[in-house]
Amino acid sequence: MSDFMIKALTPETFGDFAALVERNGGMFAGCWCTKFHPDCAEKGDSAGENRALKQRLVADGVAHAALVYDGDRAVAWAEYGSPEELPSIHHRKEYLATAERLPDYRVTCILVERGRRGHGLAAIALRGAVELIASAGGGLVEGYPHDTGGVRKKNSSFLYNGTRAMYERAGFSYDRPKGQGNCVMMRDVAPSTPD
Repeated sequence: MSDFMIKALTPETFGDFAALVERNGGMFAGCWCTKFHPDCAEKGDSAGENRALKQRLVADGVAHAALVYDGDRAVAWAEYGSPEELPSIHHRKEYLATAERLPDYRVTCILVERGRRGHGLAAIALRGAVELIASAGGGLVEGYPHDTGGVRKKNSSFLYNGTRAMYERAGFSYDRPKGQGNCVMMRDVAPSTPD
């Protein structure tokens, strides 16, 4: 695991992110990990429109992710951001009706390259997101993984945000159910201190 490196998604690393997405078919139906961003005129039906939107959001500093590198190749990522950056979560109406407060950050999507799944890279991506959040000042972080009861019931391609067990191993605590088969996991992340 120590051979992997975490880098933030930035304009400089966007090409590595783009190569990973392209190797995986543009994500679900060409989403380019724009699903959870606010609706806007740029969010389109084509992969090309969504790629351009994601690139603009990264350039504007309102799209964040932890990229996992194996050498010089990005092989996984975990998208995170504030509720303002990522408002369009699944089961939003139910979520808002049961929320006591909004988090400072949420982790909305984790992707591992096909052929690399099942080797712990999703957990490394989640840990990388937590580390980047800590370096940005920390705060309350939520994730919305699949609650499989410890049994893998779904193909890993559809576990778009990992499992409850993975979040528990990363120090998150169960808060409540969300939708059918998902849950809200929470963790207070302390700010990191510079070395």
